Amino acid sequence: MALTGIQILKMLPKKNCGECGIPTCLAFAMKVAAGQTEIGECPYVSDEVKETIGEASAPPIRTIKLGAGEGAFTAGGETCLFRHEKRFENPTGIGVLVTTDMAAADVEGRINRFNTLCYERVGVMLKADLIAVKDTKGDEGAFTALVKKVLDGAAKASLVLISDKPELLAAGAKACGDRKPLLYGATAATAEAMAKLGKETGCAIGVKGANLDDCVAVSEQLVAAGLKDLVIDTGARTVKGAFEDNVVARRSAVRKKFKPLGFPTITFPCEITDDPLMEAMVASVLIAKYAGMVILSDLQGDTLFPLLLERLNIFTDPQRPMVVTEDIYPINGPNENSPVLITCNFSLTYFIVSGEIEGSKVPSWLLIKDTEGLSVLTAWAAGKFGADMIAQFMKKAEIEGKVKHRELIIPGYLASMKGELEEELPGWTITIGPREAGHLPSFLKEWKPAA
Repeated sequence: MALTGIQILKMLPKKNCGECGIPTCLAFAMKVAAGQTEIGECPYVSDEVKETIGEASAPPIRTIKLGAGEGAFTAGGETCLFRHEKRFENPTGIGVLVTTDMAAADVEGRINRFNTLCYERVGVMLKADLIAVKDTKGDEGAFTALVKKVLDGAAKASLVLISDKPELLAAGAKACGDRKPLLYGATAATAEAMAKLGKETGCAIGVKGANLDDCVAVSEQLVAAGLKDLVIDTGARTVKGAFEDNVVARRSAVRKKFKPLGFPTITFPCEITDDPLMEAMVASVLIAKYAGMVILSDLQGDTLFPLLLERLNIFTDPQRPMVVTEDIYPINGPNENSPVLITCNFSLTYFIVSGEIEGSKVPSWLLIKDTEGLSVLTAWAAGKFGADMIAQFMKKAEIEGKVKHRELIIPGYLASMKGELEEELPGWTITIGPREAGHLPSFLKEWKPAA
């Protein structure tokens, strides 16, 4: 059961030293209880207290970390069933499968697509996270050679190593070094050997159940052996089965605190269907319903991008607007004669407007005013995008030192603000721009500074 801030405070040294970055121990305890900081941030707390509080305040779905550096991947850490209750923490990992019986060209193609299929959306880079390396021959040499090929070819990939033979997984883990992989999959028959392997390597272990009950039994066996970092696969290989098992696992962990299912899940759409489009649809269902990782047979732009976009939408915190920093953004290399535009700092607005300006090829200064992530009309209605605020921001930004002219282009939806702005900015001409960003290119190409 989670501890309250007061219960945590009683276990702290109460120095109020501020070395954790928080002024008082009470405030620190409250943040630990809320999951906003870790108990280990306190330099004076004992290891015993760290363990007690850490276990009590741990999320019902354990946080699992794979890989290292730029390719590090985190799964789990989830605390709720529905995003509106709080938020979802760690986006579903999307991976591609390579096997030891694949032709070299097929493997290289998958690695290349893993590296190159990357998209920018509202300032976020979207790409796949994982490469699953599967042993299909029982040949240690072939398996480790494939692991090394993936390690060399995909520096930003976290690895999932798949084999029925613990000794092959041990060899693969050794080849990975600091890029700790997931070692999949422990069954009832191999649980003892996999538990030993997990302790020796420090790698997370994947549970491969024949069904949900079997998955629970293997998970309990591994936990009893002292393993903490697990990823579970209930063995379902139908859309309905995988969907239902993911829901049962999440509900059991979150609502009932059932520890054997309190781990991220790994799912294999690549084993559910041979149809690439159906595989993408299966993956989309599992991303929406709690899968920690989905493994695809291949990566293709027309199916990967929708999955990445779905994942972005689901794992965006609904209580935290996506924003860009308030600042002056030069676009297309502006000079002292370039137009000056202003808009809000809602990410989607910024990237749409900046994209249209870039497309116009017209050098421009884009002023981004902090509106706490609200869109133009919403910010204006909420009193966060008023004429006085815009005037203060422009003076603070010192845009007058960057241009000779004194003309500001405002969004068309703020036309009613023109008079107020002219009062707040004496000497400036306020020009009403288009209502839709798509009309900006033609507007800018015809723009000339006011006489």
